[in-house]
Amino acid sequence: MDRPDGYGAVSRALHWIMAVILAWQFTSAAVRQLLPDTPVEDFFWFPHTSLGLLLFVLVLARGAWALANARRRPRTGLAARMGHVVLYLLMIAIPTLGLLRAYGRGRGYSPFGIEIFSRRDQEIESLVELANDWHGLLGWTLIGLVAGHVLMAFLHRKPDGSPVLTYMTKGK
Repeated sequence: MDRPDGYGAVSRALHWIMAVILAWQFTSAAVRQLLPDTPVEDFFWFPHTSLGLLLFVLVLARGAWALANARRRPRTGLAARMGHVVLYLLMIAIPTLGLLRAYGRGRGYSPFGIEIFSRRDQEIESLVELANDWHGLLGWTLIGLVAGHVLMAFLHRKPDGSPVLTYMTKGK
């Protein structure tokens, strides 16, 4: 359980697992832009959609856990709370757009071998266009906000003078 003096093991585990997956997702997107049609791109891009769905599930779990611990969590200012809301909204919107694109293309989608939806003969162009317009743009926006999040974790201080990062590294 979370406490005002630090996040509990579940919150910390969800945070750091999601951080690793996000780092992979950002790397795969950058490699896809910088090194298209290479073995490096194949290596990084291959799990992108499966990891996107996993991240989506983890975001929902983490959001539910945060709400369940709302009264016990370390106190934060309004800017930090709003920043977290925007991060969560983007981490929900981006994979949702990815799912819409996959569905719209009609190719079927089976992350980790689990069929989410089957192949169809017809493309839904409006879904594909919507996702194409926003998925990448919001992804790069998320990268910038995550960079700001990391910077603020080092710069902002707790009442004892230590970085707020220790809430998520040391916990209680």
